[in-house]
Amino acid sequence: MNALPGTLGEYPLGNALDYASVLVFALTGALVASRQQLDLVGFVFIAALTAVGGGTLRDLLLGRDPVFWVGDPTYVLIAAGAAVVVFFTAHLLESRYRALLWLDACALAVAVPAGVAITLEMGHGAAIVLIMGVVTGTFGGLMRDVVCNEVPLVLKQGELYLSCAFSGAACALIAGGFGVDRFWSLMICGGVTFVLRAGSLRFGWRLPVYKPRPPRNF
Repeated sequence: MNALPGTLGEYPLGNALDYASVLVFALTGALVASRQQLDLVGFVFIAALTAVGGGTLRDLLLGRDPVFWVGDPTYVLIAAGAAVVVFFTAHLLESRYRALLWLDACALAVAVPAGVAITLEMGHGAAIVLIMGVVTGTFGGLMRDVVCNEVPLVLKQGELYLSCAFSGAACALIAGGFGVDRFWSLMICGGVTFVLRAGSLRFGWRLPVYKPRPPRNF
């Protein structure tokens, strides 16, 4: 995998993507808080949990010290700011659940490349890159839905979600293997992730689900 380019402005590319994913995931967390009719503190808590959950687990598993938001509390401030904005504006949305689904799709398409970029910057191999891309993209939303007693989007029957994250991360590795530079590999990762998730939402793309069969008496 080429190392070009490794930065976006003054920040390493993985950190820049982390900022974007924190913002969008925080918005989804605040929307779920609005559906649960929580107070402002509840909004901030759920938004922050959603925003940093996946990246926190990634950093702990990779032994990254300090964890990204501990080293730079700006991430938590971004999440809190997003929560406050949604607290005062969520009532303007015609369908908060539909907005949640599409914002979550956007967040997934940013968080997976963030996980891939951070893991590559730390020098890990392909298997760990794939796993950390999926972890970064999915675990914040999973924590959000479990805490708020909603059916986790990541586990909804037949929908493309985990497979979107895995496919996006895999495409980044494949593109890098063909000599595509780091920046464009991550853009491909995000694009594939979003297209698959959007196709599932818009056109009903699904994976086959298990169908039990009656037992055989022989």
